[in-house]
Amino acid sequence: MDTQPSGDPFLRRLKWVTIAVITALAVWQGLPWAEHMLSRKTAEPRTVTPRGDFAADEKNTIELFESSRDAVVFISTTQRVMEAWSRNIFTIPRGTGSGFVWDDKGHVITNYHVVAGAAEARVRFSDGKEHTATLVGASPAHDLAVLRIITGEKRVPLPLGASQGLKVGQKVFAIGNPFGLDWTLTTGIISALDRSLKGEDGGAIEHLIQTDAAINPGSSGGPLLDSAGRLIGVNTAIYSPSGASAGVGFAIPVDTVNKVVPALIAKGKYTRPSLGIMVDQRLNDMATSRMGIKGVLVLGVQPGSGAAAADLVAANFSKDGSFVPGDIITAVEDKQIDSVQGLLSRLDDFQIGENIRLTILRGDKHMERKVQLQAEGAVKR
Repeated sequence: MDTQPSGDPFLRRLKWVTIAVITALAVWQGLPWAEHMLSRKTAEPRTVTPRGDFAADEKNTIELFESSRDAVVFISTTQRVMEAWSRNIFTIPRGTGSGFVWDDKGHVITNYHVVAGAAEARVRFSDGKEHTATLVGASPAHDLAVLRIITGEKRVPLPLGASQGLKVGQKVFAIGNPFGLDWTLTTGIISALDRSLKGEDGGAIEHLIQTDAAINPGSSGGPLLDSAGRLIGVNTAIYSPSGASAGVGFAIPVDTVNKVVPALIAKGKYTRPSLGIMVDQRLNDMATSRMGIKGVLVLGVQPGSGAAAADLVAANFSKDGSFVPGDIITAVEDKQIDSVQGLLSRLDDFQIGENIRLTILRGDKHMERKVQLQAEGAVKR
């Protein structure tokens, strides 16, 4: 088959004449592609419009993030597993989370569930420096843990705020490492206060701050800040069927943190205040439901305890096997109590050695008793 060489002058002229005719017709008909083809060689980058200054609230947010991020850390944990056949021990990644510098002595705060069950935790700062951390103490009841790193550098902690005085609607800022995306800032407002959420130990974490600032997996343990850049909470959980932020996040209030953390640093654990009584949630639910009342049954009184000194009466079983209720605690300092966890949480608002006023139901009579709080598990002699 004969072919005309591609370099033939006649074919080249025919090609360009054809293109010229088609282009002219296309322009005449107003086809956009033709106009684009003709203008392509003369197109230039667009001129950038000057932005101007940032708005006041933007400046505040930028400054807050830049001044806070160096105190926020990325936490990665590992665990040890045994290979079934060889019985060799291997270290594998376990998970990631967030935390923040508490003081200039190397203490870092995070959630208990971030480090629970881990064989090792490593802390990485925004400047890329990484350190192995040791566990100083933890309180599963509050979902808080304290790590410590050994470094020659003094890291500046976040300014401390207060939970008292927080208002629904005020702006808040969360910094963390969601999905491993390090040093992420999200903003929102306080959506509600004094929320309750089931904790790692099966109990409930009380007095939580609810926020719509996005808190995703990996953000746990990071700080919640107010618009002054002060620590007001520790981001702990989200409420979402999908596991991603749905506008309902929770943070442990800083007043709780400032009470629990010093005890964890000093003793490795937090000891809750106690009345010196025995209680049980399951039996309490059954009994109060049958009796049609709200409160906490005193199932036992420890000898030598504050409850014993206040003459609290415990429930017992009669000779015929019937249950005879004793005192039922209905309020602590005028705040109504309707569950065992509610009682424990309310007692946590006070200090060991402090005297508190209980409202109790004994038979059909309401009365008040003053009880001195003791360390949980301790009995006075």
